[in-house]
Amino acid sequence: MDNTAEIKRGTGVLPQRTHMRRMLESVKKNYFLYLLLAPALILTLIFKYVPMYGAIIAFKDFSPIKGIMGSEWVGLKHFEKFISSPNFDVIFMNTLKLSFFGLIFSFPVPILLALMLNQIRKSTIKKNIQLFLYAPNFISVVVIVGMLFIFLSPTGPLNHIAAWLTGEPLMFMSEPEYFRWIYILSDIWQSAGWASIIYVAALANVDPELHNAASLDGANLLQRIRHIDLPTIRPIMAIVFILAAGGIMSIGFEKAYLMQTSMNLPASEIIATYVYKVGLQSGDYAYSAAVGLFNSVINVILLLTVNFIVKKLNEGEGLY
Repeated sequence: MDNTAEIKRGTGVLPQRTHMRRMLESVKKNYFLYLLLAPALILTLIFKYVPMYGAIIAFKDFSPIKGIMGSEWVGLKHFEKFISSPNFDVIFMNTLKLSFFGLIFSFPVPILLALMLNQIRKSTIKKNIQLFLYAPNFISVVVIVGMLFIFLSPTGPLNHIAAWLTGEPLMFMSEPEYFRWIYILSDIWQSAGWASIIYVAALANVDPELHNAASLDGANLLQRIRHIDLPTIRPIMAIVFILAAGGIMSIGFEKAYLMQTSMNLPASEIIATYVYKVGLQSGDYAYSAAVGLFNSVINVILLLTVNFIVKKLNEGEGLY
């Protein structure tokens, strides 16, 4: 018996059983918390993991009649077709530029808003300003784009000002050079206030005594923000930046597609809209799946790279 126990202990059988027993005891003890967690896990499994099976059609000459398993395997044919297509450079660079500039310009705005809101001491004024900043987030993308077309049309209010200054209206929604900045600035207006919530919540945990002590030592407002507020939200900033960089190629399809016109297409055609047109409108499901999978792989590579860089710069603190 002793020899058998020693063998089991040496092979790791007993530690594994102990771990399983402890895990089952934890489930029994906290079963209600696991029940609360179950719906989120089930939905994630159904809508995030199960659809991964369909990605196999990116490597097949998919036919709806033959099905996924009955379709002919073609390997990397669709990926090579996309990379060698004459539209690849334009579509890839449009997606990268729109995402990169959007990240660079939109990432600091919620932080600045949170820092400014944190300086407002009257709760009534602060709540009213927060309500004003959060409201655009609840406006539908369709409504936002409709507002853009109205305000930026040749007869819109902004063009009245432009015509008064330059003598002629500007074709904001038709010229490709305006598309990227309209997209980014409208996105900042819509989402920056809502994105600042997480930073406002983190700053609420800062002990006021730290600011009082710093003020007594002669620190001004900028010095208190630099040495007290920013270190408090730095871990959150790192996580948000990593997640944003990991999705840098996955910009919103709806807004870009709704803002597209035949004249701004050289700047507005991105991978997401291209996948929609090729996959759903043209019915080339295998090719569109390959393009979408290519986009996802780029996102994963960016996520791993940015997380590695942030961990090096942030004293080992990253997403994982």
